[in-house]
Amino acid sequence: MNNNKWVLIIAIVFSLTCCEDVKKKDAIATTVETKEELISRVFAFSEKQYDSLIHRIENNKPLLQPRGITEEGELRLKPFQDWTSGFFPGSLWYIYEYNHSNKWKDYAEQFTLALDSVKYITNSHDVGFMLDCSYGNGYVVTKEKRFEEVLVKGARSLITRYRPEIGVIQSWDTTPDMGWISERGWDVPVIVDNMMNLELLYKAFEFTKDSTFYNVATKHALTTLKNHFRDDYSSFHVVDYDSKTGAVRSKQTAQGYSDPSSWARGQAWGLYGFTQTYENTKDTIFLNQAKGIANYIMESKKVPEDLIPYWDYDAPKIPNEPRDASAAAITASALLSLQQYVPEKSVAMKSYAEKILRRLSTDNYLASYGKNQGFLLMHSVGNIHTGEENDKPLNYADYYYLEALTKWKKVD
Repeated sequence: MNNNKWVLIIAIVFSLTCCEDVKKKDAIATTVETKEELISRVFAFSEKQYDSLIHRIENNKPLLQPRGITEEGELRLKPFQDWTSGFFPGSLWYIYEYNHSNKWKDYAEQFTLALDSVKYITNSHDVGFMLDCSYGNGYVVTKEKRFEEVLVKGARSLITRYRPEIGVIQSWDTTPDMGWISERGWDVPVIVDNMMNLELLYKAFEFTKDSTFYNVATKHALTTLKNHFRDDYSSFHVVDYDSKTGAVRSKQTAQGYSDPSSWARGQAWGLYGFTQTYENTKDTIFLNQAKGIANYIMESKKVPEDLIPYWDYDAPKIPNEPRDASAAAITASALLSLQQYVPEKSVAMKSYAEKILRRLSTDNYLASYGKNQGFLLMHSVGNIHTGEENDKPLNYADYYYLEALTKWKKVD
């Protein structure tokens, strides 16, 4: 056979191979869910999963909120005083916002109204989590005056924890009855999570025009910005202040691996909290802080390729460490808010958030119907040191997952 015939045969084989590769790629492309298909699938699943869960617990008196799963595999229910109590009602409001079904509005109201007494709590900084996620989301979709009244009263309870000599809202009380917190020897401990509670104060300012709410929230954010973050925008978890002088006594962790490590959910709380603070103040100091934290997360070599972080960026046994789906969901939601204020990074932030949401929506993280005790996401870490919520579902992972999907639906 002469050389020309060999060339012709090779060309034909190459052409056929290329055609097959193109067909395979086209076939794969057609099986990838669109954004709308994915969101529709997840919300349909959420309705089925939560409907089953609610029927198991709605007759409890008083009505308890599902938080997660015990070490024995049982449903973990908590009263209104628990810091996570607002997340499940908030998830129900997101489902109602998506499907506009009165059934889900009734569910959301039922679990929200069970938290009415939270407005009187003054011994917790998490009143913001508890009320803004429940009553706050309820107000967004219903504009009911009774929800507004609870939010304002709750905000008044929250600012009783403000320490003007320091410029912070104290996170944890340090009285002798506070267990392990008392044992740490802290004076006025403030955790980065507390940035998430400021939104309640900004809402109260919006409702009442009482500048006290605005000033307390903004001062707390400024103090946190000054003392909680390292030069690379990674965050300490706990900063302890001297109650008399306002000086920083120590910078430590409670839920991270070590004092100098980067606790994954703490990074997400900071990103989300400073994005919210910028939205409410339009002060670019907070926008720049949020951008810096976003860059730290998005450019980190310590985050796995699928963007679902390990529970701590510096955990010692990576890759044999638990992932934290809750940190990923919070990050995705925060980025979808932040991207609209950062046009030069908008595409990258939306892409990063989308990759997280698509990963969380696979069998690796999204439970099967009837499994996971009714929760949506698997593989989150609450506080690894307590051994109670390691590699478990958590109601706040579900909440920020549905919130991020709700935001993604509205983004181009």
